[in-house]
Amino acid sequence: MRYAFPPGGHPGPNDDPEGTAIFTTAYAVLPSNTMRDIVTSFLPGWTNARAWILARPLSGFAETFAQYAVELAPGGGSAEPEPDPDAQAGLFITHGTARLTLGRDQYELRAGHYVYIPPSAVWTLWNSGEDICGFLWIRKRYEKLPGQSPPDAKVVHETDVTAHPMPGCDGTWATQRFADPFDLRYDFHVNIVNFLPGGRIPFAETHIMEHGLFVLQGTARYLLNTDWVEVGPGDFMWLRAFCPQACIATGTEPFRYLLYKDVNRHPKLSL
Repeated sequence: MRYAFPPGGHPGPNDDPEGTAIFTTAYAVLPSNTMRDIVTSFLPGWTNARAWILARPLSGFAETFAQYAVELAPGGGSAEPEPDPDAQAGLFITHGTARLTLGRDQYELRAGHYVYIPPSAVWTLWNSGEDICGFLWIRKRYEKLPGQSPPDAKVVHETDVTAHPMPGCDGTWATQRFADPFDLRYDFHVNIVNFLPGGRIPFAETHIMEHGLFVLQGTARYLLNTDWVEVGPGDFMWLRAFCPQACIATGTEPFRYLLYKDVNRHPKLSL
């Protein structure tokens, strides 16, 4: 498997500054070529690490989550990665290797591993190899359910997660779900959505879930609100609740993206 990641570096001095980034009240598109060295962030508690912050709670923008693409140099990482005790996390390794400690357990992670980390968990993450390690990090404050504990921690490789085809599509559209959709303890899901070339979402989905989509592989034409946009490896899309969406996979390889969505809670009746 190949997984895209921000390219870093810096464009040539004579490159055309006109790009394809879009920021609207309904959606945003951050193309991979906007994710350069000069827009990285350095995070407290992390060493030899830098991050592209792709989404964060912001008036008129993302409301439920933050999402990062984090790059760890060899030996880089953190013994205290999460400053918010109410935050839970989803991690997806895109390249390199990392050593995760989660409570008393230790895991060796490679590209394709997904980790769910519940709130208040004690964890560390370090690049355990000689090459740069990259991962996607989703953070969300946990919304408690009365009488229920948060979900347990989970470490799984995506090749061990079954792809479930959507009805009536002859297998051209399938979803790998890292959480049981019927387990109401989860208040967000992370999935990998897969389309074969020519596969599509055949209607404009319009729903309450907010989305963050990071393109892992392939290309597509994606409907965002009223606009069709071209997206490819390493591009990030944010979709506000009720933003219409659809897509048509293009090119000769599968189109795959890591999907965040908030689920399983009543809407708040006040802001």
